[in-house]
Amino acid sequence: MIREFIIMKTIVSIALNPTIDKSSSVDHVVAERKLYCKPPRFEPGGGGVNVCRAIKKLGGKSQLLYPAGGMTGKRLQELLDEDGLNHRSFPIAGMIRESLVILDESTGQQYRFGMPGPKLKENEWESFLQELAAIDPAPNYVVASGSLPQGVPTDFYAQVARIGKKRGAKTIVDVSGKALKEALDEGVFLIKPNVREFRELVGEEIKEESQIKAEAQKMVKSGRCEVLIISLGAAGALVVSEEFTEHILPPTVPIVSKVGAGDSMVAGVTLSLARGNPLRESVLFGVATGSAAVMTPGSELCRREDAERLYESMVSGS
Repeated sequence: MIREFIIMKTIVSIALNPTIDKSSSVDHVVAERKLYCKPPRFEPGGGGVNVCRAIKKLGGKSQLLYPAGGMTGKRLQELLDEDGLNHRSFPIAGMIRESLVILDESTGQQYRFGMPGPKLKENEWESFLQELAAIDPAPNYVVASGSLPQGVPTDFYAQVARIGKKRGAKTIVDVSGKALKEALDEGVFLIKPNVREFRELVGEEIKEESQIKAEAQKMVKSGRCEVLIISLGAAGALVVSEEFTEHILPPTVPIVSKVGAGDSMVAGVTLSLARGNPLRESVLFGVATGSAAVMTPGSELCRREDAERLYESMVSGS
């Protein structure tokens, strides 16, 4: 069982582009016809929000920093309160976005529609950095996850990492593209790209696992990050650090919805590290948590009992 300590290291999660996730299902998706959906389910979403929610579901605690504007922003705050999360919002002029997930019951296929977020003003996104630089007590882990809304510079997560280092925090970044590259140029503790995102990051057409492993090891040795977890989907995850390199296979589980699986994995890794567990043990728990998330409908994320059961089976089998 993952060890839990009375005094756990503190975690701050940043969600600069949160959303309200609306999920439902229809008998069959047909073009050009009015489709009658089942009663919808509303949940708070977006990378950093999902990480914070998953940590709570796993029995941990974290603080969420996020923007809130318009009627959707108010509704987001209500949903976060209903989840019992420790959260602090920053007012913005724009409205928080909404996303839609529809399940085609006849095929089991899922359709995911993500709407664009608001455009943030300079003083709006700067308030996040100011809060992070002044938050008391200083966090041990800062999780920066999710896309950047319009108006926010691509070096925003690099600035987060810079503040994190000044405050003695380990920064975990789960983003892609130029924002990830600039964060790595600053230097971070951990990143979690998928294979496609990693290929774009190194700028080479790598296909074999040995090639991916070699490029990942070069990145760690360069000091751009201390830990690199490459998500391989159904094939698990490749973990590279100065301590070890290992391909971790996931447990076999029924797939209901893949929404939030990556965020749940980040939550599992971060929470386990915050509890004082070794890196390999924490990555195992993260993979188990990500697997637990695909077992739940819509954007429900993971269930603690599933994550702990899957983790135990992985430990006993390793």
